[in-house]
Amino acid sequence: MKEILQKLEEKREAARRGGGERRIKAQHEKGKLAARERLEILLDAESFEEWDMFMEHRCADFGMESQSIPGDGVVIGHGTINGRLVFVFSQDFTVFGGSLSEAHAEKICKVMDQAMRVGAPVIGLNDSGGARIQEGVASLGGYAEVFQRNVLASGVVPQISMIMGPCAGGAVYSPAMTDFIFMVKGSAYMFVTGPEVVRTVTHENVTHEELGGAMTHSSKSGVADGAFENDIEALHSMRELVDFLPASNREPPPERPCEDDPARAESSLDKLIPAEPNQPYDMKEVILNVVDEGDFFELQPDYARNIVTGFARMQGSTVGVVANQPMVLAGCLDISSSIKAARFVRFCDCFNIPIVTFVDVPGFLPGTAQEYGGIIKHGAKLLFAYAEATVPKITVITRKAYGGAYDVMSSKHLRGDVNYAWPSAEIAVMGPKGAVEIIFRQDAGDEEKIAERTEHYREKFANPFVAAARGYIDDVIMPHSTRMRVCRSLAMLKNKELDNPWKKHENMPL
Repeated sequence: MKEILQKLEEKREAARRGGGERRIKAQHEKGKLAARERLEILLDAESFEEWDMFMEHRCADFGMESQSIPGDGVVIGHGTINGRLVFVFSQDFTVFGGSLSEAHAEKICKVMDQAMRVGAPVIGLNDSGGARIQEGVASLGGYAEVFQRNVLASGVVPQISMIMGPCAGGAVYSPAMTDFIFMVKGSAYMFVTGPEVVRTVTHENVTHEELGGAMTHSSKSGVADGAFENDIEALHSMRELVDFLPASNREPPPERPCEDDPARAESSLDKLIPAEPNQPYDMKEVILNVVDEGDFFELQPDYARNIVTGFARMQGSTVGVVANQPMVLAGCLDISSSIKAARFVRFCDCFNIPIVTFVDVPGFLPGTAQEYGGIIKHGAKLLFAYAEATVPKITVITRKAYGGAYDVMSSKHLRGDVNYAWPSAEIAVMGPKGAVEIIFRQDAGDEEKIAERTEHYREKFANPFVAAARGYIDDVIMPHSTRMRVCRSLAMLKNKELDNPWKKHENMPL
């Protein structure tokens, strides 16, 4: 028995060592933590239960039969984050560069399957050189098995990817199908083809960082939801995000104790909207003053900044927040912002998270770049997402709500449950000056008459009362009472039931 126990401990120690001290040291020198060190930071202390520590590859080609390390380059299991169950896998770059073998893929699939059975989030810490070349098609098959799980788990349990090292080729498609992707600056990169292939095919000279680094994907492509300075900051932020999310689509959003009075009045909001209609203001001030304790977890803060998305709490319960940002492009909707908000709205709807929308939108961004880029179809994604959503939807129009963008931003016509407007709201087909120049085009050139008619139009239509008279706005509220009114509406909607017609699945404009 003693010999068996000794052998067991030797096996465990070999698995814990991974690729050995030299390679772990190399990780540290790059500013990266080892696979198990990352899990120690991500999970509650002593909560991790590891599976398949002794699993090894089955490849006998290219001398691989003599190179076998227990665990085969990925650490899997389950643990807790703030006491709530999560399933995890953490790729170990010190073992064969974290490359994915058939056995490696089987381990990842095991935790994903179990997560779907019990209803708990899946978190993947990605740090891999890609497919294990020595295994050929078996490795590619392993990737496809993981992809299939990503699709089946979508909308069932939250899936979160943290890119903490290389992620290239086919490996990028698993994170791409998860709900959120975060990256670590300086050490993480994602691309389908690397700089060398790009140079050969297109003759472009580009670095790894420029092609697929954290800042590229969090500010230009929109692939990543955020970029962090180092592994530790990234993992702590991951813990914060998980705290906002329900464990599965069968559960309501988590609730946390809240000492922030739901009836709290915020007088600063009464003075926030500028007197000049074209002067910007920061919509984040509205969000931070309305949500619990000013706690707002923003997603994609550096991408499509004309719209703001993220999670907050109202009376201790998670809500998703979508808001036009007048500080950027006057809050117009464009291709990038429509896609960003649509995906977020659909995530919230998948996981029973109420959506609070703050509206100040002058319309869709004009121009050939937008039209040629498909703004019609991309804008329809956001429209589709709001119309499809059955979770509680509360909308607050703070200033402009013009044209089709008024409809798109969770209007009453898209089954908005409660729609409020501030007294400063302007709900119309378009801005007063543009409308007058079309209606009274015969007066073009007569600036005095145009100004007079513009003021008349503003008084008649550029206010919330025409919409309120038709029931499209439930109430015109004072800005300082926004928190109280939203909290009351969420409490009223807590047991809302609404089903869409039966279908295999919708055919949204992709």
